[in-house]
Amino acid sequence: MTRIKICGITREQDLQAAVAAGADALGFVFYAKSPRNIALHQAIELLRDLPPFVTSVGLFVDPTVETVREVLAQVPLDVLQFHGDETPEFCRQFGRPYLKAIRVRAGVDLVECAARYADAQGLLLDAYVEGVPGGTGEAFDWGLIPKDLASRVVLSGGLHPHNVAEAVRAVRPYAVDVSSGVEASKGIKDAVKIAAFIKEVKNVEI
Repeated sequence: MTRIKICGITREQDLQAAVAAGADALGFVFYAKSPRNIALHQAIELLRDLPPFVTSVGLFVDPTVETVREVLAQVPLDVLQFHGDETPEFCRQFGRPYLKAIRVRAGVDLVECAARYADAQGLLLDAYVEGVPGGTGEAFDWGLIPKDLASRVVLSGGLHPHNVAEAVRAVRPYAVDVSSGVEASKGIKDAVKIAAFIKEVKNVEI
């Protein structure tokens, strides 16, 4: 069964829509340059409404140690997700499982990345777009993903209700991650798109 993460949650109604549709994990962005960035007080309120067995994931891009620790002191995140140039040593120091995002393009050695971040819960694979750490809505060539890495892959980048079934069949990732593909506008989710996305993933036969 392919797990599903809905990222960039900024509103309670979007959180509730994702949970009701069957999301396994929700992502909360702590990166000021993102249109999906949320303040600490927003995150605290949102996570109060998170039911049992739905994983909370905090997304960071090249943060300081102090920034991550400040968030963790107030927000009960289950998993950390790093989207910048963070080293394995940086990622592992916070006492939380972590995901390391890799921006994929020709020439990126994903096997080497997997070995370097061997203690990560998984590798989140996103499209490479110059100067943008993620959330672009762009897809990449899924054929660049080695088959033997699939069990560690959280597939992201340009996914939406109309292509996610194809992506799951092609890659067979452990999980898929979507943000802009289920939005009405940047930072505002569309409940119908969320439900359609999750239904497509759950109906895939592999």
